[in-house]
Amino acid sequence: MTEISLERGRRVLSEQPFSVLVGSKMQSLEEGQVELVLDLRKEHMQQHGFAHGGVVSYLADNTLTFAGGTVLGDSVTLEYKINFVRPAIGERLIARARVTSGGRSQAVCQCDIFAVKDGVEKLCATAQGTIWKVAA
Repeated sequence: MTEISLERGRRVLSEQPFSVLVGSKMQSLEEGQVELVLDLRKEHMQQHGFAHGGVVSYLADNTLTFAGGTVLGDSVTLEYKINFVRPAIGERLIARARVTSGGRSQAVCQCDIFAVKDGVEKLCATAQGTIWKVAA
């Protein structure tokens, strides 16, 4: 993202059909960091009653890429790894990503995903990824 603004970030997010389908929202966007939130619905759950790993992974992937995009411009995920540390139980998920190292064509980013239940945040997953600048 060449222009760093919450308005532009929200516009880009709204142009992603899958993000619209799952219902994620951008809470904040600054150089090197971003926060996405997702209010959980029954369609996001798996058979044990907590958020499906695919939903949590989607948040990690997208949040990592938005963070990287703040320093690289238009970018995509090159790779990422996620660790699930506890079931994502609650009403909402919050994903917070930050750039840990940025270059001209790649950025390494980290993301923590929290499940919010009764106003209390609990870490449910952590991820790290490499974000790649799309060639113009």
